Parts: sequence; structure tokens; C-alpha cells
Amino acid sequence: MAKAKLNHEVKTFIVQALACFDAPSVVTAAVKKEFGIEVSRQLVETHDPTKAAGSDTAARWRTLFEETRKAFLEDTSKIAISHRAVRLRALQRMAEKAEGMGNMALAAQLHEQAAKECGDAYSNRHKLEHTGKDGKDLPAPAPVTVFQLPDNGR
Repeated sequence: MAKAKLNHEVKTFIVQALACFDAPSVVTAAVKKEFGIEVSRQLVETHDPTKAAGSDTAARWRTLFEETRKAFLEDTSKIAISHRAVRLRALQRMAEKAEGMGNMALAAQLHEQAAKECGDAYSNRHKLEHTGKDGKDLPAPAPVTVFQLPDNGR
């Protein structure tokens, strides 16, 4: 089967999406939505140099893939859900919808999840340390000496 002729912009889009760990099926749908072009999952896979299908990817696309992946892994700040405030807002919307639907069990779970996002501020759980600094063993407790008070005839 011959490769479909894709322009530079579409190839760049595909390579960068794959570098950001999007599955070929997700990239296929994104290409259709963004460019109005139908591409097969197999064609998308030929642009991923980490896969056998993309083993003969041109050097410039391989370089773009590697640079995009490196930047993606180093900077998660561009991913909305990586921010606690975004997650809390989403949990808020879900909890409100669950309450509106009368699903109190789900609403309670969402409230608990929100509390965990805030550092267990809502729960009565206690965290116990089983290791010391840098994962080292905790120091042994100091011995306790018990003194006997004189009886003085009492």
C-alpha cells in the first residue's frame, strides 16, 4: 500500500502528537478534526521512530520527534490536569453534578478525592513515617530509665 501524500504541516502535527504519547488512533481522529483529512492508524504509526513501522523515518522527523518528546517530558506545566487548581475545579463540577443527580455516594467520593488533593485536610487519617530522611532507618529510640522513688513508710 502506498503512503498517502501528507503536507509538512500534517506530518509535523502527527510526529509531535506521537512524541507526546498520543495513541495512533487518537492522532488519526485529531488529524481528521484539525485538517479534515482521513489517515489510517497504520500510516500514523510510520511517523513514530520508536515503532518498527517507523524505523525508516526521515532524520528530520526523527529529530523533531526526539526534541518534542524531551520537551514534553521536561515540562508538564502545559498539561492542564497537572495543576491542582484545575483538578479541584473539575472535581467541583463533578460533585455538583453528582449531587444534582441525587448520587450522594459519588458526591462523597468526589469530596474525599478533593480532600486528598488538598493534603488530606478533610480526613482524620494519620500518616506514619516508617523510614527516616532519604529512606534510611529511623534512629533507635533512646532508652528510658525509670527511677524508683523511696517509699518513706507510706
